[in-house]
Amino acid sequence: MPGFELFGDKERKEVQDVMDSGVLMRYGFDAMRNGHWKTKELETALAERMQTNHAHAVSSGTAALTIALASAGIGAGDEVIMPTFTFVASFESILALGAVPVLVDIDDTLTLKPEAVVNAITSKTKVVMPVHMCGSMANLEALKAICDQHGLLLLEDACQAIGGTYMGKPLGSIGDLGCFSFDYVKTITCGEGGAVITNNEDYYENAHKYSDHGHDHMGNNRGAEEHPFLGYNFRISEMNSAVGVAQLSRLDEFIVIQKKNYTILREALSAIPEIVFRTVPDGGEENYSFLSFFLPSENLAQKAHQALSDKGVDGCFYWYNNNWHYYKKWEHLTNMKSLGNLPKDVKEALPDYNKADFSESDKWISRNISCLIKLGWSEKEVTERAKKMVEAIKSSL
Repeated sequence: MPGFELFGDKERKEVQDVMDSGVLMRYGFDAMRNGHWKTKELETALAERMQTNHAHAVSSGTAALTIALASAGIGAGDEVIMPTFTFVASFESILALGAVPVLVDIDDTLTLKPEAVVNAITSKTKVVMPVHMCGSMANLEALKAICDQHGLLLLEDACQAIGGTYMGKPLGSIGDLGCFSFDYVKTITCGEGGAVITNNEDYYENAHKYSDHGHDHMGNNRGAEEHPFLGYNFRISEMNSAVGVAQLSRLDEFIVIQKKNYTILREALSAIPEIVFRTVPDGGEENYSFLSFFLPSENLAQKAHQALSDKGVDGCFYWYNNNWHYYKKWEHLTNMKSLGNLPKDVKEALPDYNKADFSESDKWISRNISCLIKLGWSEKEVTERAKKMVEAIKSSL
């Protein structure tokens, strides 16, 4: 991770196809295309790779989450349960529809704690949104059972975990809907892009229409298309999709490299008895994009993180103080800072997160360090990195 480390002839060839045709838009201009439909090609390949009936490519992972929720009819006042550890896009997508993000604790998987989900369910709850952070997954068996029992949708945010699996199935394909991000720093990239996958025909039909101003995409005359409902513009361009076509064809190649580099680092750190690695649920295999582990205390985790930095080991993250990924720094959410008036449903129903008790999440995140696994490292570089990491962490204990 990320895919841009290994751009090559495949990406150049796909992009050149688009440049030669001159058609950068995913819809229309049929006669000019010379048979090139890169977004359709990406969607077909993604649905096959993810073992789902449908895939729809869009402009970003954030757009994918918003579209997925909208496609299932989520709107004003509906509650969506999400974790305290994620990217801000999770709650942005919920709020964009006038729905209410309900934050709950994580556990040692660094994802949703099932017991916390159960305790957060109300009559307004419509969706449970696990976020497969840093390449690994939530306890999907438990979450799916909860959703089935309460009649809730399971929406997998797999934006950071493409290529991972659970019980032999690709992450993103297990819930009612799944979402991916293909931004510049993801395991595979389009530069900017994302996708929604689902086996539900209605959700797919709603998704491709909603993401293109409500166009029904019937016939071959775009100007004559009907608008069965309101939509928005979340289209991806052919240029972005072209890069995605090449990168998706290389996903398995990337996962093999990540696993090799991850394994070298993990085996080295396993010699430090104070380190406990993140829990991967039984039956799960992460995509090896991050190596995440816990130190015995918040103080020791901070010292180890600083020692890694001092040793020149880049790409290691201490999320507890991170502006984008942990609730403690989401002041714009907790204080409801908005350029315009927020919907009444949000104002009245959003919990007061300034007073929330997420001590369970704090217990895990305050002791966690997650280290990025790069694709471009040589074996010598990985071995030297492992040695530096062990020395740095030992020196801090």
